[in-house]
Amino acid sequence: MSFFKDKVIWITGASSGIGEALALELAKQEARIILSARREDELKRVAALTKLPDLDILVLPFDLNNTNNASALIASIINKFGRIDVLVNNGGMSQRAEAEKTPIETDRVLMEVNYFSYVNLTKAVLPYMKRQKNGHIVVISSIAGKFGFYLRSGYSAAKHALHGFFESFRLETEQFGIKTLIVCPGKVKTNISLNAVTEKGQHGKMDESHINAMSAEESVKIILKAIINNEEEILVGGKELKAVKLKRFFPKLFGKIIRKQSPY
Repeated sequence: MSFFKDKVIWITGASSGIGEALALELAKQEARIILSARREDELKRVAALTKLPDLDILVLPFDLNNTNNASALIASIINKFGRIDVLVNNGGMSQRAEAEKTPIETDRVLMEVNYFSYVNLTKAVLPYMKRQKNGHIVVISSIAGKFGFYLRSGYSAAKHALHGFFESFRLETEQFGIKTLIVCPGKVKTNISLNAVTEKGQHGKMDESHINAMSAEESVKIILKAIINNEEEILVGGKELKAVKLKRFFPKLFGKIIRKQSPY
């Protein structure tokens, strides 16, 4: 029997990339799934691909830039499924703009979408998980949460913030049977760079470094295994992950190497 069979799993950013791949794989494992993102039409497309019966799937569209209605969203989930076993905070937006040229309003949106929405949704599901005496919070961070990089100041700041909050959150809630996994993807082939914000709008193209990167499907296998094994933090990607250890143990060498890397 699958570890995820009949578990109620809420995935944000479920309309593409890692979120979509998670939904499709979990459907195969007979989980009960809630799909969230801004685009309802894309969520319905993913829902159809899962081939789950209506009883086991819920399309719940909303914008991560405004999670003031988190309680109402969760009420919809509880009304249908009666519980929430796993929250996957996956939705977000990236950046491809210099700090100086990024309007402060954009910095605030990056922080709202990539940090505050995760915090707000997690706080909203917490009372239900405490009542159940179990639950799993999955946080999709980034290796940009481990070190800063060109054209990603606001994005990297939000990802760094996730680590501080959820490492503290883990210690405070594990006594209630709640587990927390922080996932740090490196380069994964998704639309994240395509939809990244610039000082003038959207980046509009996939970074060359992402074209031949790990597939979303491959990354999902690693993430699900980490949930099963109750890992606390994992890195997902290719050779770029070496930079995390390099920064930790050889910071001066890291500094020289990172300055030579392309922002794209």
